[in-house]
Amino acid sequence: MWLPGAALGLLGLSLQQPSAPPTSQPSPIMSPSFALKESSDVLSPKDMLSLPRPGDPLPNIAGDLALVPISQYSSDDRKTHKLLAVVPLESGSREYSLPLPKGGDAFWIDSRTIAHVVEAESGKKQDIFAVPVTYENGIVAAGEPVLVGSFPVTTAADFCYSPCSGTLVFSAYVYADGDLEAVTANDEAYDNRGNTALVYDQTFERQWDTWVGPKHKSLFTVKLQKEDSKYVLRNSFTNVLKGTELSSPVEPFGGKDDFDISDSQIIFTAKDPKLPQAMHTKQNIYLVGFDGSNLVELTSGIHGATHAPVFNRQGTKVAWLQLDEDGHESDRHKIVIHDLIKGISFTVTQEWDRSPSVLVFSEDGDFLYFTAEDVARVKIFVLPVPPTPDKSTTHPKLSDPYKTPVALTDSHAASGIQILPNGRISFAVSSLTAPKDVFILGNLRKVEVDVMNMTPNIYRGELTRITKFSADSLQGKSLHPGEEFWFEGATQQIHGWILTPPGYQTTDMKKWPIVLLIHGGPESCWQDSWATFVVMINPTGSTSFGQNLTEGIKEDWGGKPFVDLRNGWKYVLDHYPQVDPERAVAAGASWGGYCYQVRLTPWIQGNPEFGFNFKALFCHDGVFDVTYKGYATDELFFFNHEWGGRPWEPKSLELSRKYSPVYTVSKWSTPQLIVHGSKDYRLPETEGIAVFHALQQLGVPSRLVIFPDENHWVLNPGNSLKWHYEVFRWFNQYVGKTG
Repeated sequence: MWLPGAALGLLGLSLQQPSAPPTSQPSPIMSPSFALKESSDVLSPKDMLSLPRPGDPLPNIAGDLALVPISQYSSDDRKTHKLLAVVPLESGSREYSLPLPKGGDAFWIDSRTIAHVVEAESGKKQDIFAVPVTYENGIVAAGEPVLVGSFPVTTAADFCYSPCSGTLVFSAYVYADGDLEAVTANDEAYDNRGNTALVYDQTFERQWDTWVGPKHKSLFTVKLQKEDSKYVLRNSFTNVLKGTELSSPVEPFGGKDDFDISDSQIIFTAKDPKLPQAMHTKQNIYLVGFDGSNLVELTSGIHGATHAPVFNRQGTKVAWLQLDEDGHESDRHKIVIHDLIKGISFTVTQEWDRSPSVLVFSEDGDFLYFTAEDVARVKIFVLPVPPTPDKSTTHPKLSDPYKTPVALTDSHAASGIQILPNGRISFAVSSLTAPKDVFILGNLRKVEVDVMNMTPNIYRGELTRITKFSADSLQGKSLHPGEEFWFEGATQQIHGWILTPPGYQTTDMKKWPIVLLIHGGPESCWQDSWATFVVMINPTGSTSFGQNLTEGIKEDWGGKPFVDLRNGWKYVLDHYPQVDPERAVAAGASWGGYCYQVRLTPWIQGNPEFGFNFKALFCHDGVFDVTYKGYATDELFFFNHEWGGRPWEPKSLELSRKYSPVYTVSKWSTPQLIVHGSKDYRLPETEGIAVFHALQQLGVPSRLVIFPDENHWVLNPGNSLKWHYEVFRWFNQYVGKTG
């Protein structure tokens, strides 16, 4: 999702002291005539930024404790503070907070020892410490950290530990020689090369927010074992991908979800080294020993990306997610199982019209548990592992209960599922009213029996909430859980959310200003997960409603999605008389920013009967010139798929001429705020600057906000506060009420 945390509340929530539109361009500093509202019942941007931001739980082997990394911004010192919550996985117990003033990564070595990796004082290496913990009578305590060794780099990450073999697997950046211990010397030589030139013979030259340098990610193993009752990290590191041309995890976002380990092997995904990376999404699945031996590819034939490879605990089977089409990053994810004993691969969700995201095998390896988007939620599903067929196939003959996954949760957004002993799974849940908290789903043995017996009303487990990280901070805040609505779109029923403000009454008439938020992607959706908005519609191109809707946007960016948004907007105005249509604004980012620039703005002016009537617009890192985007974006495969070919080819040119905002500028007249990050290499900042220049020359009120140090998102808390200030100030200027 593109919104930086909780973004736009209903405008009546956070606006005060509105001012009349200025006759000249306003000062870029914060205006004394406008302030963001703060009160005990309002979640202000400052409140939102100060909330604790938990990650997903990482349980220990015993399944009685979990680690949860938490970051929290303080407006007092303008710093983000990090801590590690050690959480007992039973309700009623209290978590223990371990401050991490230098940040770092943490993982379990054994059920009572935490490993903490942090950059050393020298700034040239990372140290690893062992932190003992105790857990007695529901109380957790931690002892003093003990240094157990060092990594000769500062980029070691994505740690996975095998207690059985005493092997630590991790990722780090290395040069072409693949030598981890030579990185520091190579860095010094590169930094002192006498020039700053970056030279490329193939793509990627830059990706997301970073210019590609001479280093790449690789996977390493090293022994981490007890000696004389103390853990010791050996200083012999094995690059298991050395000399292979493979790089894993896959950049820019790949991490621990790109590989998994058994007691002797690593399964991982990597880009196909034979293909130009910016033009292809194809990733292969590989298996390699801890010592770098016996590297084999498990995928074969023509396919797209692969994700989330995982072992079963018996080491006899692996599973991963696979997309059929190379170049299509939003193709449907299908679960592939590979029997390591028989050497046979088979697809098990060929007929299921949803896309799983994270996989885990049950303790006995007979079931798969996974998350998947479904109707604007992220649910947990279970599916029995079918018997291995006689030969590899993408279309095995499966009967119930092996064909259709069963949903075990039905609301909010689940993430980070992990198998626990005694028929349980741990995971995090966020919703429209709260950030992540830890939950346990138990009694899975009964669930599995019901699934195998195809019981009509399947038991779905015992759900227990473990933490309430943000409860105190959100106490008294008025947060709407979200109201769903459905309406007839261009080709099918379309889903949307509406959130109402504090003080809202069904008897209100034309009282409340309203904002339409258009999600980015475009293949994504507004979920029941943490972030606050007003009206948000999931038009053609959205995920979680079946692949047909997702695919419907291809080569039709300004067509069916616009019809859906128009129909949804009309539905809201017809069914919510509390809304004041004369105080309406729209906001979008990425594809959302594109959407109203290409279609909504000109249609507002020329077709008032459609009833948009927006008084102001906001675009964050949007698209202006579609053809230029096809040349300048980092991931070329995305444009080539979405726009019917490369930017100079006839179909692409025709679609660009039909749907590119650059050809509609003469009709623009709605005031617009433009925000762009200079490090956005997905949609370069010149897109936003071009929109600003066009509006300025047309004499349309407009403001440009550039964040030189941000990418496609706004991540710095101070910048996020400024972002919220500028957005609310802009909308207040045009739809705020005096007094």
